[in-house]
Amino acid sequence: MAACIQALAIRATLPSAFLGTSQVSWRRQQRLVLANPSGSRVSAWFKFGNRGLDSQGAGIYGSQKRDDFNKDDVEQYFNYMGMLATEGSYDKMDALLNEGLHPVDILLLMASSEGDKPKIEELLRAGASYTVKDGEGRTALDRAKDDEIRDLIQNFQTVPSP
Repeated sequence: MAACIQALAIRATLPSAFLGTSQVSWRRQQRLVLANPSGSRVSAWFKFGNRGLDSQGAGIYGSQKRDDFNKDDVEQYFNYMGMLATEGSYDKMDALLNEGLHPVDILLLMASSEGDKPKIEELLRAGASYTVKDGEGRTALDRAKDDEIRDLIQNFQTVPSP
């Protein structure tokens, strides 16, 4: 911390306390010390990847279960994916929510329509059902953006957690 403070010094000469600065200059110290002189090492308190947890195991991504999703998640996804801008209102989202469908299934219907592969995988892993039908009688497979998304949904297999 002291090295950082010494690295950049500000010198100002003020003719009066009530006037602005007449001269402000920056002076940089020529020597930059990157290594800690005591030789100590810094280590992080968290571990990811091979040395600990991945993001799913750490509970950051993809570790949610079916009941961890709620109506707020549906609204956030609706906004995030730009559906509000496209649709112009929340009518379609509200219609899905008013049908009594579980939020995770609604999210799967939306993600399937958008072709959002990572979200589809996350939702299927959480227990979303691709056989649930929307108000028009369409499933996530019916609403799939293309054949690649349809294949992803049909052939998705959850890998058991260790």
